[in-house]
Amino acid sequence: MKFRRDDPDDRHGDSGFGSFLRSLLAGVPWSERAETEEITTLASPKSGLLRVHNANGRTRVIGEDRGDIEVRALKVARAECAEAAGELLDSIRLIHGNGNALELEIDVPRKWNRRGHVNLELRVPRGTSVEIIASNGRIGIESLRAAVRARSSNGAVDICDVVGDIEISTSNAKVCCCNTRGRLVARSSNGKIELEEHCGSIDASTSNGLIRASMEGMGEEGVQLATSNGRIVLELPEKVDAEVDIRVDNGVIRNDRKLCKAARERSGQLRGRLGEGGAPIKLRTSNGSISLR
Repeated sequence: MKFRRDDPDDRHGDSGFGSFLRSLLAGVPWSERAETEEITTLASPKSGLLRVHNANGRTRVIGEDRGDIEVRALKVARAECAEAAGELLDSIRLIHGNGNALELEIDVPRKWNRRGHVNLELRVPRGTSVEIIASNGRIGIESLRAAVRARSSNGAVDICDVVGDIEISTSNAKVCCCNTRGRLVARSSNGKIELEEHCGSIDASTSNGLIRASMEGMGEEGVQLATSNGRIVLELPEKVDAEVDIRVDNGVIRNDRKLCKAARERSGQLRGRLGEGGAPIKLRTSNGSISLR
């Protein structure tokens, strides 16, 4: 267990201005910090499903060639004094139960003058399906070969090297995905969405922010991108068969692809066919530009 006082003038030692500041900070809420790391090994669930609920703190899941699940929990507590910080640290618990799925939940007692959070790192078998809920904290998932669901109220979501259907939701942060394959659904209320090197279908929308997507290959369900206030940029493979439908209320459409049967129904609308047609591509923004490349 480590204790640390959040005092920028601690270099002055026990005399002078540093000592004066410490006397002022004595008893101030969250002025002392304690932390410790715990490592737990759990059996992988027979169902292959892992659910994690971490209200406050980062959560990272890494797929590996292994048969069990390793949980590294960095517990952090802040309180008005070192003793109180230590007490809070001891009361932070990792609760787990193994029914149909392995359920992990962080229990942090709350008081007005004390705060705690846990940063989780989980190393799991690559074939593990993962569902993560985080109220305040970043979510990172990588190197899995199974379905992924992630929801964060105030924290970015990063997905990398995942083969399987993906569902992401965040209220006030960005979404980033790279090198993914499957059906991808992404939602953000106030944040940009960036999707790189995806193969499959995409359904992504945000209220305020940019949407940028680059495709390695497109699935039968096609691509739907929508934002109320922001740009949309879609980069497609060299050869693709799709029906294109683009609409902009206040902005411009930039098209770098040759469309068959192209038609501009009115200002701010563009329809046409790529290749033999087939999968739909629907791009919508109220205020911003749309680029098809």
